[in-house]
Amino acid sequence: MNRSDVPEKPLEGLKIAVDAGNGAGGFFAGRILEPLGADVSASQYLEPDGHFPNHAPNPENKEAMASICHAVKESGADLGLIFDTDVDRSSAVDGNGREINRNAIVAMAAALIAREHPGTTVVTDSITSDQLTVYLEQCLGLNHLRFKRGYKNVINKSIELNEAGIDSQLAIETSGHAAYKENYFLDDGAYLATKIVIKAAQLKQQGASLDVILSSLEEPKEAVEYRFPILAEEFGPYGDQVLGDMKVWAASGEVTCGSCGCAVKIQMVEPNYEGVRLNFRAEADCCGGEGLAGWCLLRKSLHDPIMPLNIEVTRGSCDDILMILKDFLRKYDKLKL
Repeated sequence: MNRSDVPEKPLEGLKIAVDAGNGAGGFFAGRILEPLGADVSASQYLEPDGHFPNHAPNPENKEAMASICHAVKESGADLGLIFDTDVDRSSAVDGNGREINRNAIVAMAAALIAREHPGTTVVTDSITSDQLTVYLEQCLGLNHLRFKRGYKNVINKSIELNEAGIDSQLAIETSGHAAYKENYFLDDGAYLATKIVIKAAQLKQQGASLDVILSSLEEPKEAVEYRFPILAEEFGPYGDQVLGDMKVWAASGEVTCGSCGCAVKIQMVEPNYEGVRLNFRAEADCCGGEGLAGWCLLRKSLHDPIMPLNIEVTRGSCDDILMILKDFLRKYDKLKL
């Protein structure tokens, strides 16, 4: 396409709500989108204010995401964009007011490059869902490497893969830190937002919207995170002991459901690069007749004396898995449950 073929205002007819959370991202509405023809009238909290009077500038914050979702639905916008304080993270909202966040922002970021880079490896953090793996590998034809928490960890792993001759075009955390190889692996929320806007504009010309991209991405029935403080002075070794014992405990292959007393199959997920990740399965006569299907990941925090526990289920309840785990963890008196 010649430059003369590009319309002067390629975003004309597209309504985009930007939420900067009073961080540094307000420029994206007035200096990027509006001059290209976008209607940014539904945008909010664009003026920098270090007191952050409206909500935390954080795409992972529930109040922040609820705010931009509301703005999109109330204004009839085609999409919403939300940035963190310094714009190195971003997430989005589709025209139906649905969050494109956490697993969904990973899926979106990958979908935007899937056609140009078939089979590339997407490196993510450790807490991504099984449904995301299915979407990346079966729907997009990519490879998924679930690695460690920490945006530097996923970026460095992606760079390492490329140096080893394995194509990896994207490193991304569920927090919204996204780094593309084409952008020199900078974790740049504005870059990801720009790619989302371009795709939204293309889809609008075709009479479609962003939600079609993620229509095949299944979501877990329930997902929770708990954070257990470690009270031991030497919290690192104590956490290692808990994780080591957990591997031995899981090797039995079967545990008892704390809700109904039935047998639950337990399997350690390998390879796994952080903490201990376990799959849980029980038949339909367990847990009120629904059965149990889900996973957990217990790990040490990168910086704090805390052991985060993530649980997701597609059948049953996260509480069912939590009860099983608490039966195991109660013996650790320096772990505050």
